[in-house]
Amino acid sequence: MNQEIETSGNIDKDARTWAMICHLMALSGYVLPFGNILGPLIVWAIKKDEHPFVDDQGKEAINFQLTMTLAFIVACLLIFVLIGVPLLVALAIFDLVMIVVAAVKANDGNRYRYPATIRFFK
Repeated sequence: MNQEIETSGNIDKDARTWAMICHLMALSGYVLPFGNILGPLIVWAIKKDEHPFVDDQGKEAINFQLTMTLAFIVACLLIFVLIGVPLLVALAIFDLVMIVVAAVKANDGNRYRYPATIRFFK
């Protein structure tokens, strides 16, 4: 197992690339049902033992996508009181922007923490 120091200059390129892929795999949720959770989960499960940075960022991506899934479910329920549609649009934009920001940060070797995330996995 690679031992990585958690500073941006010392995390190897392979670990940074896989961490970035963990975040970007969440975009598959825009095409496949629950792809936003399954994509990062698969990459994390395969690479978590090889790179501590991927382990950290994979858990972060999964936690955020689980949180977003719960928020989307609540927004869907709120469609019946007419607030759900704008909330769904806002959540989709927020999710997309945060995924891109996290992927860029991970590719730079920085540990990224999504805002407003429930930590299911620590």
